[in-house]
Amino acid sequence: MPAIRVMTYQVNGCRGSDGRVDLERVLDVIHDAAPDLVALQRFDAPDAKAVERLAERLGMSWFGDAGGNVILSCYPLSGLRPYDLGGEGCCLRADVDILGRRLHLFNVCLSSHPRIRQEQIGRLLGPDLLGHADLACPLIVLGDFADCGWGLGNLNLALVLRRARRPLWCGTYPARFPLLGRDRAYLRGEVRVLESSIPRWGVARHASTHLPLVLTLQARDPREYLRTKSLSRRRMEIAPG
Repeated sequence: MPAIRVMTYQVNGCRGSDGRVDLERVLDVIHDAAPDLVALQRFDAPDAKAVERLAERLGMSWFGDAGGNVILSCYPLSGLRPYDLGGEGCCLRADVDILGRRLHLFNVCLSSHPRIRQEQIGRLLGPDLLGHADLACPLIVLGDFADCGWGLGNLNLALVLRRARRPLWCGTYPARFPLLGRDRAYLRGEVRVLESSIPRWGVARHASTHLPLVLTLQARDPREYLRTKSLSRRRMEIAPG
């Protein structure tokens, strides 16, 4: 599978750290990062057509709830389904088809209350989502996990997923002085992070209360190839193994 750029961005209803609602600033942040796939949380569109305008300006298709989690994509998506995690937590699942390869995507937004968040992670790990039997391809879970990376819920996540590599300074919240790495990604299967970045300057510091996280991902070809000696051109030979 070719490398793809994936962004997760909690846009806080397009309300910036200065309290001003401005869709154009969110558009500029996404455009500058040039992702192939964007997972937005708490979009809460300023008007009914806002997400359509955003997708059209970026040349992407959009899927999801314009009042909550949204996915913008340059690639075909299938299997789209929203899930209520309880306590105002939500998850939007999709299967991304990239030149014949499939990647399972889970766009999540959790509660900052420790007990509620732990219950939400339990549902996320349950049989309807990450525990579902049809998840045979590599997967990525990304979004606003609403914490600093500690707690029992994260230990449970670590048992079935691995945290995606982030920049050394991984804070994304609050945007003006990012101390907490609330916005993260977790992986499972043969998928790796080639590059990670957090746009920190310019319009990104004001467009939302969060900074975005951008990952360049590549899923490994699951087929295995066996090295053999050169075969004779005169007759067929059986390759060892």
